[in-house]
This record gives sequence, C-alpha cells and structure tokens, in this order.
Amino acid sequence: MSGPVLPRRGFFTATAGVAAALTLAACGGEGAATQAAPTGTAGTGGTAGTGGTAGTGGTGGTGGGWTFTDDRDKKLSLPKRPTRVVAQVGAAAALWDFGVRPIGVFGPHKLKDGARDPQVGNVDITKVTGLGNVWDEFNVEQYIALQPDLLVSSMYIKGTLWYVPEKSKATIEQVAPTAGIMLTGRSAMEVIGKYEELATSLGADLRGVPEAKARLAAAGKELAAFKDLKILMVSAGPDAMWVVNPPEYPDIVHLTQNGLTVVTPAKVDEGGFFQTLSWENADTYDADVILYDTRTQSLKPAEMMKKPTFAKLPAVKAGQLYPWSAEAPYSYQGYADFVEGLVANLKKANKLR
Repeated sequence: MSGPVLPRRGFFTATAGVAAALTLAACGGEGAATQAAPTGTAGTGGTAGTGGTAGTGGTGGTGGGWTFTDDRDKKLSLPKRPTRVVAQVGAAAALWDFGVRPIGVFGPHKLKDGARDPQVGNVDITKVTGLGNVWDEFNVEQYIALQPDLLVSSMYIKGTLWYVPEKSKATIEQVAPTAGIMLTGRSAMEVIGKYEELATSLGADLRGVPEAKARLAAAGKELAAFKDLKILMVSAGPDAMWVVNPPEYPDIVHLTQNGLTVVTPAKVDEGGFFQTLSWENADTYDADVILYDTRTQSLKPAEMMKKPTFAKLPAVKAGQLYPWSAEAPYSYQGYADFVEGLVANLKKANKLR
C-alpha cells in the first residue's frame, strides 16, 4: 500500500483485444445496457428537470446542445445532454445525491459480502454496472458495451482521472468525453459546487439542495466550539500510519475553515499528501482526538490497537478515537451527514492536556 490517497503513476498502452472491442462497438456491437437518464430530485428521488444551466461552467438543454468546462480547463461539448453517465465511485456518489443516476461505476463499490462500500454513498449498486472494484481494475470492454455518453471522475492531480488506469486511458478516452473534478487544494464547498454545476447541466432537479445545504451550514457552525481540541487525522496500513496533510484534502480544509485545529505533519512525503510513520513512531504527534480513515483499504481500530505505540496514545486510551469518512460524497447531503456525525463525536471528547 502506497498511502491513503496518493495516485500511482505510469503510462501503458491499450491491449489489442481492447482495441478490437472498441472497433466492434463503433460498428454497433451488442451488449449495450438499458438507458438510464439522469433522474431524481437531489436527496429525494423525484423527477429530473429537462432544461437547466450550470453556473458559468456548463449548460444543458434539449435544443442547444450541452457544454461543460471541467477542472482540466477542458471544454466538453456534445449535440445533446449526456444521459448515459459512467463515474468513479466518489463522483457517482456526489452525482447520485444531486439526482443524476449513472449507469456504471468503477472503484470500490462492493464489499466482500456483497454489501455496498461506504465510498459509493447512496448509489444503488444493484442498478448500476460495476466496471472494477479495486485499483487498476477497469473492464474496458464492458465500458464500451455500455455505450456511455460521458465519464466523470475526481482528480487528486490535475489531468489524472482517479481510478482510470493509465494503461487503458487512451482507449477509454476514445469511447466518450471525460470530465475531471479537482479535489486537491480546494475546500469541500468548492468541490461540491462544481459537482452541483455538473449535475445541473445534466438535468438534475435540485429541489432537495436547500435543505441539505442548511443542515451542512448549521453543523459547520458547531465545529468552532471544539477549536481547543487538537485533532490528528490518519490512515493506517499493516506496516505504516499516514498522517494526512490538511491543505491537500477538501474535507479537512472545510473543517479547518470552520474552526477545527488539525495537526499538520512536520515533514510530508513526496507528493505532499501525508507523512508516513512507522508504527513505532505513531506517537510523533500529540492529539486530543484521533480521526481514522474508514475506507476499506485502511486498518480498522481493532487492528490499529494491536500496535503497542498506537494503543498507548492518550487519545486512544481516553476512547477519543472516532471515524473519518475520508471520501464522503461531495454533495450537501453527503457532507451534512459527515459533519453532523463528527460534531456528535466531538461532543463526547475532552481536552487531554
């Protein structure tokens, strides 16, 4: 494991088999899934609108075509609004909350027992096609068969679509336009706003947004009450613990902007996302509260507690170890849930020094 979120790099070429599948699809091959247009009021499951504009970055309508400028500064343009959307799970979760229903997802969406992975949010995984569930797994032939109009993914590095394998990137981008939404160096509100813009351009009905936005604002105001608590945010693997670097994560930027004090590592690794610590050095930073990454690939608290140095930390001994939804859906609904849960936990915590 190379760390909690740092993308891997490397360029590869598409296989001859994938190229052949692309050719067949271009000639009208079989296997297309049933069309699933954007539907649902954001957060309520109602009917999507049919017109829609998206701020200054995107437009969608039945007569004038569709345009959207993504965070690669790439202006996408199609004769009509995309209805067959495939998305990386984080992007799918955000769009789903805004009322857009992707037809396919890729990235962690299904647990070993068949249940929904938390990273996919409220997406009904029984109603979407899974193209891959782990890193570097993306079924390109199946993607082609879906005949998508648009692929959407978040980006931690500008120009690098999260969970789109470099070895298949060239082929994937020949199938349909791709849209990238930047995460790094932004606040969650900026990211949510960009997904709202995209969802609006895709015809989503945003009637459920005001209520969720109000919930998020109210929860955000409560965070300032915990400004005296020093908070450490970590992800964990069998051989190392990663202390995350707040400015690189939209959710942590949102928390600090609303008054929380989050530990910044003294020396971050190459890439800037985190500092790697051996478990022997898990006590490098003092903290009143530790928030741990809840994603599938990260160690669970019971496993972390088996590391002696970690188990002796004051926050751990005090029971002030709480979950961190490291990839909460970038929607007002998703972040309201996340921040409300965090506030509830912080109300149980005490300053330890």
